[in-house]
Amino acid sequence: MSSNGTHHARHFCTQVTPECPVEASTYGYYPNLGVNSFFIALFGLCLFAQLFLGVWRRTWTYLVVVAIGCFGEAVGYIGRIIMHHNPWSPAGFKTQICCLVLAPSFLAAGIYVTLKHVVIYCGPEHSRLRPNLYPWIFIGCDFGSIVLQAIGGGTAAAAGNQGQNKKLLKAGDDLIVAGIAFQVATMAVCGALVLDYFLRFQKAKRTKSEAHLESEYEKNAAQGTTSRNFRIFCVAMGLAFLTIFIRCIYRLPEMAGGWGNKLMQNEHEFLLLDGMMVGIASVLMTIFHPGFFFEPMRKFKK
Repeated sequence: MSSNGTHHARHFCTQVTPECPVEASTYGYYPNLGVNSFFIALFGLCLFAQLFLGVWRRTWTYLVVVAIGCFGEAVGYIGRIIMHHNPWSPAGFKTQICCLVLAPSFLAAGIYVTLKHVVIYCGPEHSRLRPNLYPWIFIGCDFGSIVLQAIGGGTAAAAGNQGQNKKLLKAGDDLIVAGIAFQVATMAVCGALVLDYFLRFQKAKRTKSEAHLESEYEKNAAQGTTSRNFRIFCVAMGLAFLTIFIRCIYRLPEMAGGWGNKLMQNEHEFLLLDGMMVGIASVLMTIFHPGFFFEPMRKFKK
């Protein structure tokens, strides 16, 4: 069915009937009950683990942003379960679109929070930015993308309550796409800076520069205390960053194609490139928690 026909049907349909088939809904399918329930359990488990570990190890900023991300994901999949029972449910649709679009931005913020402490620990002289600027710049940009996406989601939701207002619906969609594009750009710049830092750090390590030998990393490595855990932590955060980045890239064409486009109606791709990617990031950020795998982050925070 054309997007116009879908929009027309959406304004009058409240449940699946012969006049309102599931194929005419925005997603065109009944969301999979088993897989979406699994994601609710996964993100719910990560949420409770983050609350417990964050309070125990006193990593407060990390706790807040990652817990909000996990909570948002869990609620988003509850919205999809509502849509499994009724694909035309306005409450289910609005809940899942708002939560699943916004939540990964909070998980990305959790990664940005750790950057400042990693740079201080390994040696700020290798960084193009002052350590304190990492959270200000990247969490600031992340917040900007959240605001854009939230306004877009609200605008699109308002359009759904206003009959035939397709212009408002498109404006909301455009704002969501702009917010995700801004997030992709932010993550790309962050990734480039981190890669540059890693290469400069490795060069200093090879040449045994005086500044490097004075770093907290080198002192602890010499004592054999945190070097192994720290490397594991960095790999875990790197993989979490990559999976969130993949999810954001997927979301761009998915949202840019308009409501009810072919990519949006492919649940397998959504569950793999959004749900699974964000799920992997949440699990990595929970299992390899900085409270255990990057102890200096706790010391810096005191």
